[in-house]
Amino acid sequence: MSETWSFSKAYQLRLAILKRLMSVIDPETGVDVVRMRLIEDLTVDESGRVSYKFRPSSFLCPIAIPLSMEIQHAVSEVEGVTEQNMEIVGYIQAEELTTLIKEALAAKWSQTDEQPG
Repeated sequence: MSETWSFSKAYQLRLAILKRLMSVIDPETGVDVVRMRLIEDLTVDESGRVSYKFRPSSFLCPIAIPLSMEIQHAVSEVEGVTEQNMEIVGYIQAEELTTLIKEALAAKWSQTDEQPG
């Protein structure tokens, strides 16, 4: 009896995103954001929409803004990503920072007329 394992497109894309995020290094610790468990609730659907939470390493993490931008950039580079939604949690002004990051990403794509992925 022969079994064929086939993973869904969403699952394969999720693995590719995690692999790419393993190259995003927290400069304070020298450890990647996946091993540090700074990325939570990563979900991917079949059309390439990605949603996740970024939890900075502390409530007052001094590198939360540049690190969140680097994470979003890394995710956008993964082939197959059509849209992403990052929510920042566990940070002093998480809601405001989430809004700022979303606006910056939207502005970037409107300037280049490109889509993420």
